[in-house]
Amino acid sequence: MPAPRPPKPTPAELGLLRTLWQLGPSTARQVHEAQRRERPDLTYANVLRLMQIMHGKGLLKRDERLRSHVYAPVQAQGSLQNRLLDDLIHKAFAGSGKALVLAALRGGRVSDEERAEIQRFLEDTRDA
Repeated sequence: MPAPRPPKPTPAELGLLRTLWQLGPSTARQVHEAQRRERPDLTYANVLRLMQIMHGKGLLKRDERLRSHVYAPVQAQGSLQNRLLDDLIHKAFAGSGKALVLAALRGGRVSDEERAEIQRFLEDTRDA
């Protein structure tokens, strides 16, 4: 029987996961320092507590061999992003990936540079 998937992260948890994906396995202090650049109001105690909660929920694994515990995401960034995207497409776009893409393109959420990159991707996959 496969292991149960970890729950979907809250927005605050997703922010910490993004930091951990960028830094690699890290202590709460390292994550706090990286997060303070974006959120100067965030305290070390809040980061530590949130990371402990995330560990309890199965979003993070923890190496306890050192005095300062080292945390790492359980899921790879791409894997979690794909899972969240699948949920969004199913819930908000009736299962249509096309509807999601068109909404993003029409809604002004895609820059000219991103549109050019998307166009190149479409052309490359058509030729393949």
